[in-house]
Amino acid sequence: MGSITIEQYQEELATELNHLLQWWSAYTVDEQQGGFYGQVNHLNQAEPVAKGLVLNARILYTFSSGYLLTQKKQYLAMAQRAYHYLLNFFYDESNGGFFWSLSPNGTMLDGKKQVYGQAFAIYALSEYYKVTQDQQALELAKATYQLLEKYSYDEVYTGYIEAHNQAWGVIADLRLSEKDQNEKKSMNTHLHVIEAYANLYSVWPNGALKNAIVQLLDNFREHIVDAKNFHLHLFFTEDWQVKSSLISFGHDIEAAWLLYEAAEIINDQTQMAYFKQLALKMADAAGKGLAENGGLLYEYDAATAHWIKEYHWWPQAEAMVGFFNAWQLANKEQYLEQSLNSWAFVRKYLKDQANGEWFWGVDENLKPMGEVKAGFWKCPYHNGRACMVLIKRISQRTKLKPC
Repeated sequence: MGSITIEQYQEELATELNHLLQWWSAYTVDEQQGGFYGQVNHLNQAEPVAKGLVLNARILYTFSSGYLLTQKKQYLAMAQRAYHYLLNFFYDESNGGFFWSLSPNGTMLDGKKQVYGQAFAIYALSEYYKVTQDQQALELAKATYQLLEKYSYDEVYTGYIEAHNQAWGVIADLRLSEKDQNEKKSMNTHLHVIEAYANLYSVWPNGALKNAIVQLLDNFREHIVDAKNFHLHLFFTEDWQVKSSLISFGHDIEAAWLLYEAAEIINDQTQMAYFKQLALKMADAAGKGLAENGGLLYEYDAATAHWIKEYHWWPQAEAMVGFFNAWQLANKEQYLEQSLNSWAFVRKYLKDQANGEWFWGVDENLKPMGEVKAGFWKCPYHNGRACMVLIKRISQRTKLKPC
């Protein structure tokens, strides 16, 4: 597919990161009602819909991380805006933790405590603390971690229950979204809890937190990663019985690098050795979803042999990082090529050359899906983070300065 050098890769990603963060700065700020619009359509038009915790937290993470990398003051201003909106509108003063969604004017819409959302708040607050050294942000992250340990952690079977009502009590509908199964535990929530805990540990190296990360790594080792095919199981009962047959290639490659990174952050040599080998096996498993065009297909249902032949934005971003990580761990050129091919696919099919940002995805015929550019789930986190992680990794490898 026409490779580029990793120096060119870094340069192109630095340009792309700037384009992405400029787009979010230009089109998502809600000057009338505060914070950020709940949705921006594919024509860059803001739409007055619910404002989601995940969107706000991911904006906070991405712009905090962007400022750390580039020192551009406009990114710091965006991070500060996201932080203050999270604190003043999403935070539940009575029960702790963060509301799931708000109405466009900032009043609470859904007060449930979805653990996935709490995890992203921890992840973002920890990143913001790296930028500002704001003690309040760190204390909020620590308090939210402690709430998850108190109310969500399963003392009998380990792992974390998906969701709770506003007061952290039992809730009937545990689903993250309408497409998900209503089960007590999911891969997706556990992946983002370990991601959040690892980022918190990087600024607060607490012993109990380290133990929680080790337990999460063990959960992936023992229950979540299939020991035969190295794909992720997606949904589970309370006692870890598998309740799904879908394979999510994007999550496979995302988990491949995030789990190794978590082991690295806590500096556990035993876990690092294990998850280094697992990262390579998971990268190979994810590679089964790669098409000849370089894109990573969305899902495959092993029970029905049915493919969802769409190429969503976020699996391509995670493939860029996950295969690059595998190259760093194994020094096999095929992994670097897969990372470069993922970026080539993004450039060719997913970048909206007319209106900016990336399309939600393209269909089997590589035609853009007319979904939103920003929304409850479409955030700057996957593609923005992919650019930043790769810029830093290439810089460390080549001794080039981050662009």
